[in-house]
Amino acid sequence: MESAREPADERSERRHRDSFGISEGCESCSEESSSSCSSDDSDEDSSPLPTTLPIIHTNGQVYTYPDGKAGMATCEMCGMVGVRDAFYSKTKRFCSVSCSRSYSSNSKKASIMARLQGKPPTKKAKVLQKQPLMAKLAAYSQNQNNQQSQVKTKAGESELIFDWGNYIGSGDLMGAPVSCFKHVPMGTSWDDITEGIRVEVLNSDSSLPMKVYWIASIIKLAGFKALLRYEGFDSDSGQDFWSNLCVPDIHAVGWCASGGKPLVPPKSIQHKVTNWKAFLVKRLTGAKTLPSDFSTKVQESMQFPFKKLMRVEVVDKAHLCRTRVALVQQVIGGRLRLVYEESQDGSDDFWCHMYSPLIHTIGWSRSIGHRFKRSDVAKKLDGQVDAPGQLFAKVKDVDQSGEWFKDGMKLEAIDPLNLSAICVATVRKATQNSHSDGSTTSGKPVQWQLQ
Repeated sequence: MESAREPADERSERRHRDSFGISEGCESCSEESSSSCSSDDSDEDSSPLPTTLPIIHTNGQVYTYPDGKAGMATCEMCGMVGVRDAFYSKTKRFCSVSCSRSYSSNSKKASIMARLQGKPPTKKAKVLQKQPLMAKLAAYSQNQNNQQSQVKTKAGESELIFDWGNYIGSGDLMGAPVSCFKHVPMGTSWDDITEGIRVEVLNSDSSLPMKVYWIASIIKLAGFKALLRYEGFDSDSGQDFWSNLCVPDIHAVGWCASGGKPLVPPKSIQHKVTNWKAFLVKRLTGAKTLPSDFSTKVQESMQFPFKKLMRVEVVDKAHLCRTRVALVQQVIGGRLRLVYEESQDGSDDFWCHMYSPLIHTIGWSRSIGHRFKRSDVAKKLDGQVDAPGQLFAKVKDVDQSGEWFKDGMKLEAIDPLNLSAICVATVRKATQNSHSDGSTTSGKPVQWQLQ
């Protein structure tokens, strides 16, 4: 609702808008105006990738097996980090035979190039890294360093941000729909969003001093993003643009009329139609738009129960068979940035989803007999609270009437130190399942320690 004390000229202007929200002066304007769209494009500066591949550190952590032995190594050819025992050769310098051979071959090439250029060959010739992998690792390392140092970007510099719109639109690619991910915001309310739906969006092709809107149709969907085209452009894709459908400037058709907002066609096509009201009546008859409660559902789905400085028990990333106390530092889209309680500078952290089985309420480890590392922090600081048990995902009941896991059984499991590998594991220890209130179930245990 507009304020009751708005200027008299605005109230007068609103009386001249019809049920579509189109101003009466728009039609006459469209007859006189024949100018085409002109917009100032600014190219973003892209930061070049570093010429040397930085080593990816892990916040000073030494990953260990449950028996306490160090077990991580980095391939000198491709940079992959994995279990040391699974690496090739006695020195464990390479993750595979192909990387070892490639390293040897590239070293010879570098040595020959040095001789041709009149330079003496060095003992450690520079290896010609694979460019795609180097780019990925360099970007990852740069992102990690930016987060840890928390240094603000200098004025005039632009950060490297991945643009899904340009990526999807550059080829015949298809994005997975939001409805495939039930744990994300709007994951259970996305089935009604389809191509061809009409929405009301900001009109970026206007010379008016205030915000004006126009109708657009969804041409293509990719996750939360939609490729939109203003009504009136028909098959012309020159003004198509990508937008997140969950932003505040996307509305169902009829929002402008009910809120007194002006609907103004883009100035580059105003001369094509003399009666825009009749044009919209024809185009929108029988057309679908967003559900009336779409914006309400978006706001509700973005409310997350976990808050900053809540305390939880989470797996110790340096010793995976035990848990530690961590604090919630950030909540973004249901994902939690957890910082271990003993971390002084906040660098000892990692991310996981709020429904992840890796996090539990305080006291969970003691209630089920799981290994736990006591915190060196004597007492809670101001603002810190234990996360309530009802916030955590409930463990599903499992039918245990038949054969079940026993100590000493062999199986295949994902290697927690090298998630790209599946290895043989042995069931070594069982713990009881725990409810959110701390009570344990009767019967067979459902959580196991593997070795």
